[in-house]
Amino acid sequence: MKTSDLIGNRAEIVARMTAAHTADDSNAFAAAEAELRSVDARLERARKIDAADRAEAGRPLAGDTRLEREIRSRYSVTRALAAAAGLPVDSGFEREMQAELQKRSGRTPQGFFVPAEALEIRVLTTSAGSELVSTDHRPDQYISALTASSVVRQLGARVLSGLTGNVTIPRETGSPTIGWVAENAALSSSDANFDAVTLSPKHAGALTEYSRNMLMQSSPDVEALLRQMLARNLALAIDRAAIRGGGSNEPTGVLATSGIQTVTSPYSIFDGVADAVAKADIEAVGAQRAILTTPEMRKIAALQLDNAANPVGLATIFHDVPTTFSNQVPKTLGAGTEHGMIYADWTELLIGIWSEIDILVNPFESTAYTKGNVSVRAMATVDVAVRHPKAFVSIEDLTTSSVAMLPN
Repeated sequence: MKTSDLIGNRAEIVARMTAAHTADDSNAFAAAEAELRSVDARLERARKIDAADRAEAGRPLAGDTRLEREIRSRYSVTRALAAAAGLPVDSGFEREMQAELQKRSGRTPQGFFVPAEALEIRVLTTSAGSELVSTDHRPDQYISALTASSVVRQLGARVLSGLTGNVTIPRETGSPTIGWVAENAALSSSDANFDAVTLSPKHAGALTEYSRNMLMQSSPDVEALLRQMLARNLALAIDRAAIRGGGSNEPTGVLATSGIQTVTSPYSIFDGVADAVAKADIEAVGAQRAILTTPEMRKIAALQLDNAANPVGLATIFHDVPTTFSNQVPKTLGAGTEHGMIYADWTELLIGIWSEIDILVNPFESTAYTKGNVSVRAMATVDVAVRHPKAFVSIEDLTTSSVAMLPN
């Protein structure tokens, strides 16, 4: 029964109690009083359920396959932008989604949220946007900018989404000491030691401008363009911060985290990875390990394959460890312009997400307004933390003149 129905029943019972009191009918009064106690108990439970429902952060959309499909097929970033700019478009579905997204995130956006499911389309990019209005051109052939790919999540980083406020995760730094004792002898006291890993909101974003025509008349391909640009560029910024970070207002990424292990000036790639494996083994690092390094390291290893003295496969050079090559890895790691290589159990990396993408449209920004355009700001609120620094080994001072393996 709903809370409103119970409140109505209670008022009716109180009225019967009043009538019984007026008539001095003790039996009727006692029966109504007992009924009132029962309704009050049910009403208290109903109010607690209502309060809990209002405080509920929301059920993640990712678990609803039907709704995911509906978002991918119906949600339009272009319509949401146009509506926020005050243009006459039908954005009913996009407005309907805002209530659920606000409930899921636990906060109100500065502009509007875009569901992550709506950004799972890979396409193109070009300039400010007026060129993208449907014409006789081939919209399906627009050319994307050359950018790196997001890699940290693919390597196994743990993503904590839907966060509200700072998040503190207890971490065990020392276990109680186990000792052997004689019969009837006392054990020595030994405590476990703990500290905490803290994730706190940090913001990344971009400011751009879109033409009025682009928002009102563009082809479906431009919808995909907007999705890719907004999602890709923010994802790459998060990736770079997760790998290195530590700059002004940035999360503290792996390479900037105090306490990670290092291998410096190895004779070769093969030696550097071997040392990293040994360091990780000594610290009992988990088994889900992988290497992340620059594309130049692939070239060095590939050149070594042509060396008749070392007829080995590329996997052997990297000790059969899964290896990813990315321009996101810094090329200034070590004494000078040396290339970076990280050997790690990447599940020990946490990525906390408060808002994966929050968009605010300003049609009144002076420069955009004079042209009839709109200014658009996209922001993400995230943080990065390393669970156990010893799970990451930075192999430094690898240069393009390094050899891949020791000669036979």
